[in-house]
Amino acid sequence: MENTLNSKGYTVQNSKKTQVVSTLNTDNKLNFFFNYEDLEIQIPGGLNDERHDRMQVTVKINKKDSYNPIRHSINLFGNTELEKFIIKVSHRLEISDITIRRAFIKLTDALESYRLETQSQEAEEDTHDFELTEEEHNEAESLLKSDDLLTKTNNLIDASGFIGEETNRLLAYLIFTSRKMDNPLHCIIHGSSGSGKTHMLGKVAEFIPNEDKIEFTQLSANAFYYFKQYQLKNKLILIEDMDGAEDGLLPLRELQTKKRISKSIVHKGIGGIGKTKNLIVEGPVSVAGCTTKESVYEDNSNRSFLLYVDESEAQDNRIMAYQRKQSAGRINVDTELEASKILRNIQRILRPVKVVNPYAEYLELPRTVFKPRRTNMHYLQLIEVITFYNQYQREEKFDESSGEAYIETSLEDIKLANTLIKDVLLRKSDRLNGATRDYFEKLNEYLKERNTSTYNNQEIRREFRIKETTLRRYHGLLETEGYIKKRPDIKSISDSYEVLIVDEFQDLENTIDKALKLCLDLATSPQVRHSNNGELKTQETSKLTQTRHKSQN
Repeated sequence: MENTLNSKGYTVQNSKKTQVVSTLNTDNKLNFFFNYEDLEIQIPGGLNDERHDRMQVTVKINKKDSYNPIRHSINLFGNTELEKFIIKVSHRLEISDITIRRAFIKLTDALESYRLETQSQEAEEDTHDFELTEEEHNEAESLLKSDDLLTKTNNLIDASGFIGEETNRLLAYLIFTSRKMDNPLHCIIHGSSGSGKTHMLGKVAEFIPNEDKIEFTQLSANAFYYFKQYQLKNKLILIEDMDGAEDGLLPLRELQTKKRISKSIVHKGIGGIGKTKNLIVEGPVSVAGCTTKESVYEDNSNRSFLLYVDESEAQDNRIMAYQRKQSAGRINVDTELEASKILRNIQRILRPVKVVNPYAEYLELPRTVFKPRRTNMHYLQLIEVITFYNQYQREEKFDESSGEAYIETSLEDIKLANTLIKDVLLRKSDRLNGATRDYFEKLNEYLKERNTSTYNNQEIRREFRIKETTLRRYHGLLETEGYIKKRPDIKSISDSYEVLIVDEFQDLENTIDKALKLCLDLATSPQVRHSNNGELKTQETSKLTQTRHKSQN
């Protein structure tokens, strides 16, 4: 007679027939059943202990055809504890301790087999790649090989039902694409409550395959440490509201910067002796989140592109027009879903490849930008992402020394990056935060129409429909930075102010335009001729550097 184990339990084999003497029924994940001779054992809650050095379960054991159950929580790997429990059950149920001992041996083996099988299946699911049909693959590849790829990509985003935000949505899509690279980009979407920032995050996330993204509404401080070591590698992490994830932002920042996090914990080993265990989670990851609070998450903002939702009246009208069409049944939902599906399929066939930018040493940003070291790296990385996205149109080259394959950045990639990053650089160079800047520019327009530089609070609250506390916050920052001053000499029913600075934002925009144009001019200069090893002659490099500094000054 021979025992064999399958996913449901043990069977006993003999030469005449097969007789089931013990089975583990796991159909109900919250309540396992195990039968052995005259014993009926239930495991309420199933098996939730994933540690391989123990097996903590709750058992409810009873004798068939009677009702005298015993309930107990026990570690089936704890021999002393288990032996005491076996004697107790034997006396209570009046069954031989040998029978009970055999039942627990078989139960333990069956549970151990079930746990290993379940974990193996989960590992396979984690590494499972979504398989495209030949038609889907060819469609995605054809688009990636087509001219003017980013314009066609933006057209697909528009066809998916994303209204307006042409620059922001394309920039967010490229940032999400960077998760496949060694140095991913990150973004934070800013906007007032109800402005559509969460919609933007969720809509662009629809274009990323489900297997490549993880979404959070709330995070605890230790949540990231308990992922499997490579579970987050090259994933997109989406945080719907950063206020709900504040406790988990510190390890997330480390994951962004160092591309891995680790933590040491102590747990009891064999004999109750404390043992240190290192929890390691590998990146890189791309992180995107939404918030209404700009200054609160400054450390995260420094590592991210800052995207500001379009809260203009024109955008409101576009969205409301779409909503009316949708309500009237004039929107083809199937067409929108198909556009999103094509974008997801494009993401699935992009392959990891190294990007080399031969023009990088001539791309110097204006000195007015905030945190220039990080911002400069973001600029170069955005160019690399655009090159990466155009990989099906680039010749694959090989490094002579290492044999590593790579593709090169083109001048067209730099032009596109300059167009997309302009507003980001403008915001990062500004002394005002985004909400205050939007208010101040709107205020300047209003005052220009009335050919005046003074106003009072009540007038602005009435015209702009702004709450008093919000207006007070705006004016406090504008006064501190010297953009406005209070006019106590003007008698009115509320505080009066005078605008001191009008065209500063336009001047800043012109400076950034000039700097980006200079970068492109230097990169396309006839002087930029590479030798066989890709380096410029020292004399030529010196001349170009002098030209750049003169232009900036």
